[in-house]
Amino acid sequence: MRNVTLILNDGSRFSGKSFGYEKPVAGEVVFNTAMTGYPESLTDPSYAGQLMTLTYPLVGNYGVPPFTIESNGLPTFMESERIHAQAIIVSDYSEAFSHWNAAESLGDWLKREQIPGITGVDTRELTKVLREHGVMMGRIEFDDEVSGDKADAGTDAAFVYDEVNFVDKVSCKEVITYTPATDGPHKRVVLVDCGVKANIIRCLLKRNVEVIRVPWDYDYNTLEFDALFISNGPGDPDTCDAAVQNIRKAMANESLPIFGICMGNQLLSKAGGATIYKLKYGHRSHNQPVRMVGTDRCFITSQNHGYAVDNTTLGADWEPLFINMNDGSNEGIRHKKNPWFSAQFHPEAASGPTDTEFLFDEFVSLIRK
Repeated sequence: MRNVTLILNDGSRFSGKSFGYEKPVAGEVVFNTAMTGYPESLTDPSYAGQLMTLTYPLVGNYGVPPFTIESNGLPTFMESERIHAQAIIVSDYSEAFSHWNAAESLGDWLKREQIPGITGVDTRELTKVLREHGVMMGRIEFDDEVSGDKADAGTDAAFVYDEVNFVDKVSCKEVITYTPATDGPHKRVVLVDCGVKANIIRCLLKRNVEVIRVPWDYDYNTLEFDALFISNGPGDPDTCDAAVQNIRKAMANESLPIFGICMGNQLLSKAGGATIYKLKYGHRSHNQPVRMVGTDRCFITSQNHGYAVDNTTLGADWEPLFINMNDGSNEGIRHKKNPWFSAQFHPEAASGPTDTEFLFDEFVSLIRK
């Protein structure tokens, strides 16, 4: 294993060993506190442009499942067609793995997809730095290469994260239709692909609706459909004004059901007039507690986002639907009269708890009314 160094833009340096593909990269350094689920996290498009630090120390012990595609075009065990994270940073990589569904090691998968992996890093100290300072840009350099060549490290392009429209990089480029396995007529849902996870589409198909997946900036308002879904995605929602304008057009139909998840929560909020701010270090874990506003119902949720809706900017016709029990930040909104709502967390999980998957049932019930 070659010696590598993670260098943060505040000058902090963390030494480690390479176990993935050997190339220098740069991106926004974030941490995820989940204990499992690295195949799903790495293939989540919301991690585009980021160096993902896993706080759980032992990573790789159950390998990686096979990459297989279902007849509907969705991957069986992954959340997209490839790894989207810039790199993965762990404390202790397990070369030996054992699992009934494992097809290869994490290191071999990273090498095949040309994604760097670092082990031997003091991830506790790195997480402390990120919690105190906030997420920051960083780069991975190989110690036996000339570190002064910033062009090779990609720092000139990748050290600007907030201004990059990562949604445009990960969204589909053409309209894709997914039809449920059952025969007969189906309700049609337009899914705005801002970087959608495959399990969102699976959850919709399982509820017997046809999914029309469109690019993030596609004007779907000329299509015939019964409901609108806005997906998760990476980066700054303020770079996605075209999506916001199309949502506002759709809102002209006040009876149209609308449901947004993660980035979808932020874009729906912006369409309703609210503003977004960047969290200090984001929510990336399987154990974020949220409370449904106006009730004592609390849920443990899977989350992956760096931005949040400012509750104080919601219009008079809107109200928070969920609140984060750790920091009081917004976790979803709803319209007071129209069938429009959203969640900042991931009801579809993959990976993580499925406590809130019932939100898909509520969305589909609105379509069938």
